[in-house]
Amino acid sequence: MPQRGPLRIGEKVQFTDRKGKRITDQLVAGGTTQTEHGLIVHDDVIGLHEGSIVDTVSAARSRMRDGAHPERDASKPWKETRAIGGWQYTVMRPLLADYVLSMPRGAQIMYPKDIAQVIQSGDIRSGMSVLESGAGSGAMSLNILEAVGEGGELTTIEMRPDFARIAKANATLYFGAYPQWWNVLVGDFDSVASSLTERAYDRIVLDMLDPWNRLDQAYRVIAPGGVLVAYVTTTTQMSRLAQALRSAGVWTEPDIRETLERSWKAQGLAVRPDHQMIGHTGFLVFSRAMAPGFTALRKREHGSKNTGADIDAMSDEERREQLEQLELRDISDRKLRRVLRDLDIQVGELDR
Repeated sequence: MPQRGPLRIGEKVQFTDRKGKRITDQLVAGGTTQTEHGLIVHDDVIGLHEGSIVDTVSAARSRMRDGAHPERDASKPWKETRAIGGWQYTVMRPLLADYVLSMPRGAQIMYPKDIAQVIQSGDIRSGMSVLESGAGSGAMSLNILEAVGEGGELTTIEMRPDFARIAKANATLYFGAYPQWWNVLVGDFDSVASSLTERAYDRIVLDMLDPWNRLDQAYRVIAPGGVLVAYVTTTTQMSRLAQALRSAGVWTEPDIRETLERSWKAQGLAVRPDHQMIGHTGFLVFSRAMAPGFTALRKREHGSKNTGADIDAMSDEERREQLEQLELRDISDRKLRRVLRDLDIQVGELDR
């Protein structure tokens, strides 16, 4: 939970220098954090308040303070650039987004920009019961645990026991103790979900390779009106999931989103976007569960809009008809004449 007051032994802290470089580490009695400009001595940090500034010390000075023997330390590969000292760092408790990006991971984590969309657009709120599949390193789990709070409940299904251990350890370090409102179950989604209570969950979050194969059990355990959120990384996964949701008939029209993030620099009159940005990381697919016995409403497709057939499987005549429909569907004869007239005028200007 968020803490106030002096920094204590065992807490994770974030060190940030004047260039914006960040280092996250756990405070240990007698410990140090190695930086590019010397060592941060943890005993100098413990007891300070957030927003304090600490100076690095040289490796030699740190060894002298620890009472180390020069002969024993001579074999350690201390780099000269890391032994200078005197570089300043601001110390803070890390924000949840910072903690997620810095925590030890076994699987690739979901980025904060996508997690924020899951929490907000997935409408995950205090006191809710949420089912998650795919704990990975626990990035999404931590945010759901914060969102539902101790009055809610998160059940996570993870296929790999080692990933489950990593996720639970990261959560324990973040909260300071294991969150008792989190139930982690190891196994495949269908087998584990089949043992869960029907209509027991307000929200379901799927982060897996084939979420379209898990829709039957997901619908069984989600409450009517509940929100299903799936995170997939490729267009083929996204397309297949959207089609499966529509075909099932018990999910509303899928809402598909991609979030791009770009930071900016603002220094005097030099105001510009950063040259690097966080582009595509994945697609988020949102859908809501219909009440039993009701079929989701769908848009009516135009007769000429054949989006399912493979053009290579058509006959020559069918292919010609399909291409004509696709090419002329969005342009009238009148508009076509106007476009050609304008182009003739523009081409004629080249001869002058």
